Amino acid sequence: MELKDIAHKTSFRDIRYPRLEFRTGELVLVLPKGEDPEEILRRHKKWIADKIKRIEECREAAKTKDLVQRGNQDFQGLVLQYIVNISQEFKVKINGVIFRTLKTKWASISPKKNLTFNAMMSFLPDHLIEYIVFHEIAHLKHKHHNADFWKMISKRFKNYQDWEEDLFIYWFKMK
Repeated sequence: MELKDIAHKTSFRDIRYPRLEFRTGELVLVLPKGEDPEEILRRHKKWIADKIKRIEECREAAKTKDLVQRGNQDFQGLVLQYIVNISQEFKVKINGVIFRTLKTKWASISPKKNLTFNAMMSFLPDHLIEYIVFHEIAHLKHKHHNADFWKMISKRFKNYQDWEEDLFIYWFKMK
């Protein structure tokens, strides 16, 4: 892979250190002002190539996935039932729930305990919806994706890495 063949966007910001991100399959370089994008691409060429290969594998795997057809009311009812059950299990209170289209993630939880769910989740199998709800509510116990967080996740979802991979594949199915 030649540097000139690596499709990417570059964003210059008032930051100290450069970072590379793949946002829904597209490489974005977030660089300090004055940083040379070509140098960053050169330095991280192998990492970029590995990520591009993984994304292509997921896009191929997405062709084998079927989307669930369910109405908005059924989807929202399912999510709300998972929220009730899981929040009781964790002994936490959720303040609000929002459903809308998100560009880069399945869901999020705010410091004020408001859950936001991507409306595209309605096309996912039930078990992945449950996993997403559990994952977000678990952030009320462990804010970051650290070892304690993943230990909590693995108690309920022994094969959570497979489910994370499935979510990644489904993302490309829907894009």
